[in-house]
Amino acid sequence: MQTTNEKYYINNHLSFIVSFHQNLETHSARVVGFEVKAFSINHEYDDQWGYINRLSTCDPRAKRSVTGFDPPQEVDDQEEVIFTYDVEFRESDIKWASRWDTYLLTADDQIHWFSTVNSLMIVLSISGMVAMIMLRTLHRDIFEYDQLDNLEEAQEQTGWKLVHMDVFRPPVNSQLLCVLVGTGVHLLATILITIIFMVSGILSPSNLLDEYIFVTVVVWALTGIFGGWAMARLLYKTFGESEWNMKASLTTAFVFPGTVFCILYVLYSLTSSGESWRAVLYDSMVSLLLLLLVISAPLVFMGSYICFTFIGPETKETEKTSKIPREIPEQSWYMSPIFTIMVGGIIPFVVVFELSSMLTSIDLHHFCYMFGMVFVILIITCAEVTIVLCYFQLCREDYRWCWRSYLTAGSSAFYVFIYATFYFFTEPNITELVPGVFYFGYLLIASSALFMLTGTIGFYACLWFIRRIYASLAIV
Repeated sequence: MQTTNEKYYINNHLSFIVSFHQNLETHSARVVGFEVKAFSINHEYDDQWGYINRLSTCDPRAKRSVTGFDPPQEVDDQEEVIFTYDVEFRESDIKWASRWDTYLLTADDQIHWFSTVNSLMIVLSISGMVAMIMLRTLHRDIFEYDQLDNLEEAQEQTGWKLVHMDVFRPPVNSQLLCVLVGTGVHLLATILITIIFMVSGILSPSNLLDEYIFVTVVVWALTGIFGGWAMARLLYKTFGESEWNMKASLTTAFVFPGTVFCILYVLYSLTSSGESWRAVLYDSMVSLLLLLLVISAPLVFMGSYICFTFIGPETKETEKTSKIPREIPEQSWYMSPIFTIMVGGIIPFVVVFELSSMLTSIDLHHFCYMFGMVFVILIITCAEVTIVLCYFQLCREDYRWCWRSYLTAGSSAFYVFIYATFYFFTEPNITELVPGVFYFGYLLIASSALFMLTGTIGFYACLWFIRRIYASLAIV
């Protein structure tokens, strides 16, 4: 019910400002942008209203334009409302190729850059720690170990040097680890190629969301050969398996994309009401399934089989290990697997400063940029954190680094899921069931992909680190 003190106003005037760029070479002009401003104005005119009368509040001949200082138009019973508009053309210095840069501007640039510098400082600090370990501690340990004269003196030593006969031992469930790493490499190749398309201008803000999704899915299908190759190289060359493993290739090709397909099918089934929606859902799901079966899966098999075929016994990277595994000393509580894994995931999560702005941009349908810098910082941080924790683990004579390095970097996805859940209950105004199901469905897909991506980065960083330090060690 309307009270006597309440008044309602309506925006009855639109002011269009069309910007164009003049090309002096071709003597042509192209529209590079426009703005629309809404005003509420109580129009005035002489005598009775008609098409031949002119408004005294909006008269282009008298150069009388609408401003925000005019009396507003009140909405009331039996009150006439006159709707008007005006158009103004302005020459702009913005070129045609830069017309979309306006949408990349944000209102909180200072906070944005402060977060960027803060994250870079964290990365530099961790980089300094890694450099200190590599250049000082390791070189000193290697020099002292190489100066030992006999085996008895070597056995009296402690630390990472004593596990050289066990550090390259294949881990438990090595096939599952290879599948996860292969899927992570597949995701990494997809993201890198998509970012290259964005930077080169092949994909721009002018493209619709459907075009972004289409390009990403096609790139995913075409990069399946990288995932198969990485899985096979790790399984057959690093861990030394000698027979062709069809199960590993099948798992790499179908588990993650099949899970994503099932989640999307359930989500969009919730919104499919009517024959038209069901037809669109059926066509989209069939297209996605055909892309997986016809392109992605065969490329995964091709990459794994080619890698298996070209790897001979003489090219295997398996290092000599002892027949009896070395006994691992009792570890302190702060070096337990659960504690180090959970602590190791906090730093990459904190460094990814864009998470809050990413969720806000998605919620408000804004553009999210600087994704390439965020991705580079994430890669560096995951690699350095896992290297530091792996070194501390080896110093405690614990050689079970494979799964721990993967889970340490991958645990950052757990914190992302927790933060996004907290964001759901505090920021966006989602009260219905279906939007909430969509939110958590997409969040589950994104968190799973982030887990395999960061875990792969951490595993390869530790694998490189261990090969470097033990290659420099003269075994007594």
